[in-house]
Amino acid sequence: MSKGLTTTTVRGRDAARPAGSAFDAVRWQSRLDELCAAHHVPGASLAVLAEGDVHELATGLLHRGTGVAATPDSVFQLGSIAKVYTATLVMQLAEEGALDLDAPVVAVLPEFSVADPEATAAITPRMLLSHTSGLTCDFTLDTGRGDDCLARYVAAAEGVALDCPPGTGSSYSSVGYNVLGRIVEVLTGLTWDEALKQRLVAPLGLTRTMTLPEEALAFRAAMSHLGEPGRLPEPAPAWDLMPRSAGPYGRVLASAGDVVRFARAHLAGGAAPDGTRILGPETAEAMRRREVDVPDKWTVSADGWGLGWSLYDWSGVAGFGHDGASIGQYAYLRVVPHAGVAVALTTNGGGARQVYAALFRELLGELAGVRMPDSFAPAEVPPVVDLAPLVGTYRREGVVITVSERDGNAHLRYEFVDGMKDFSEPLEIELRPVSETVFAGSGVGAAFSEDWMPVVFSTLADGTGCCYVGMRAAPKVA
Repeated sequence: MSKGLTTTTVRGRDAARPAGSAFDAVRWQSRLDELCAAHHVPGASLAVLAEGDVHELATGLLHRGTGVAATPDSVFQLGSIAKVYTATLVMQLAEEGALDLDAPVVAVLPEFSVADPEATAAITPRMLLSHTSGLTCDFTLDTGRGDDCLARYVAAAEGVALDCPPGTGSSYSSVGYNVLGRIVEVLTGLTWDEALKQRLVAPLGLTRTMTLPEEALAFRAAMSHLGEPGRLPEPAPAWDLMPRSAGPYGRVLASAGDVVRFARAHLAGGAAPDGTRILGPETAEAMRRREVDVPDKWTVSADGWGLGWSLYDWSGVAGFGHDGASIGQYAYLRVVPHAGVAVALTTNGGGARQVYAALFRELLGELAGVRMPDSFAPAEVPPVVDLAPLVGTYRREGVVITVSERDGNAHLRYEFVDGMKDFSEPLEIELRPVSETVFAGSGVGAAFSEDWMPVVFSTLADGTGCCYVGMRAAPKVA
């Protein structure tokens, strides 16, 4: 794999890092090269904020077909890390007094509605930010390239189903973030894309952050790669497989360095190194204050949600961040406030999660004294679990989960139905107990990008049992 350049930020500008610094760029470059090669990641970029400086590394290829090398200034698709950018815009509006986080969404968007009229009236921006609205996640619709794409998306989502009643539990929702993006448009008079540029990108000097594919043409842009686990993936059939309407929940493109610079502003109470402010300190702190605990603490290794941020508790050390995935590209961001450390990894396919797990465990351990949890796996000595209360049928929008007992072991069938019935063949998953309510699923294949898939059984606030797969809540229906 090709070696990347190493840069650091000194007083807001990039320069060569002097010899003898605490961050050993040569060693971490070698480790990045080694891990990406071992896990068949075609190309990656790594950025680290440590002791006030931003260090940027890269390895491999942006496109295996063309052989173009990845460099620190290359841009990758960030997937759901985009949600934190949207959340920051929303919190700006709340800070300005233009938006009440606890008033119904319909007060700002009268056209907003879901399947349950009572839920429509109850859902607030705070619920959308913290994934407690109950709105389902997987409503994807290409509403065109026009500036009205979000308005059309929200209109088309009229009557969308709920995973669970508002306020009764957490269920990850991309739909909710598109609604938030539309709120930004209504209150600023700008498209979401333009609001991001004017209110975040330009003030922070993020010269390699954008939202539209034609903007990426001016930069070295990573190509997505797809393939079976354990093998070097091939270029995807198309570079961009997400509609413009996915912007607020999943379509920001950036260099890893720009992701870290965005995080640095949050660490600094909403201010850039030159003093430019995107948020007040109290607002920045509120975004990473726990709003809800997360029953599934393993899918993204998070313990809870703030207002946009995933929250982490690493053996008493607090952190925040977010993960993101598009078609064949995966991005990871972790921030440790007490140490002033932020780490971002962007990749374009292959075993990205394995690279993240090893690299971040080592980096955060050395730079911030963080002990990240071991990779999720079944217990060495499996507990004895009464499966009877867990057996049954669970359902959320577009998905039916059937849990059964086979020869004393738990089995899960994950089936796409209704509008998502052609998304994938049903998945047959054997469950191995980790605890009385947490199981490790095997046989999940490439769809889940890791060896073991967490399956968590919990109870909503109204007493309904539910099954969490991929942070989505599916209430028990039979």
